[in-house]
Amino acid sequence: MDILFHYFPHLTDHQRQLFRQLDTEFRSWNERLNLVARTDVDNLAERHFLHSLGIAKVVEFPAGSSVLDVGTGGGLPGLPLAILFPEVKFHLVDSIGKKIRAVQEMARALNLTNLTAEQTRAEQVRHKYDYVVSRAVARLATFHPWIEHSYKPSKDATTGLYYLKGGDLTEEIEEAGLPAHVFDLKDYFQEEFFETKKVVFVPNN
Repeated sequence: MDILFHYFPHLTDHQRQLFRQLDTEFRSWNERLNLVARTDVDNLAERHFLHSLGIAKVVEFPAGSSVLDVGTGGGLPGLPLAILFPEVKFHLVDSIGKKIRAVQEMARALNLTNLTAEQTRAEQVRHKYDYVVSRAVARLATFHPWIEHSYKPSKDATTGLYYLKGGDLTEEIEEAGLPAHVFDLKDYFQEEFFETKKVVFVPNN
């Protein structure tokens, strides 16, 4: 967990404890359900938790706001973000029931009262949110129509989609025809893994 504490030095002792506990819980569930590739478990903190927190390097979710995490799988990026932003409400959705049950159990074990998880598809979500986050679920042109109905009305220029993606996204963004802004995670994290990783921001307009 040292890598998280290095890049997020202002974490409270309680938040540090929660990240250590998440590490333990996630590994335990991963042995049963394969939430992430087995080969990646050795790099869980860097490639999954820190990668999820890359969103927090480009946006500060205000206290009282709400965030929808679409296609969360084993709870990424939602679980790490919920630890980092305890005053923000997170709702995590995925179509795979056993993964959502694992997320619910991890949230319960960590007593994350600001996080709920539900087995459903993005298109079926009826509640409205200030922000949407996700980690490389589909191409932007495919993904964006699933979530564009999910926003509360807002005049805040930071509200919208924060999408974790990798590689050269020029063609994908052109194809989507959306006003996207790309943040390179290598500007925030030194590790080689982040060399090609990005956060794509599509404003809610």
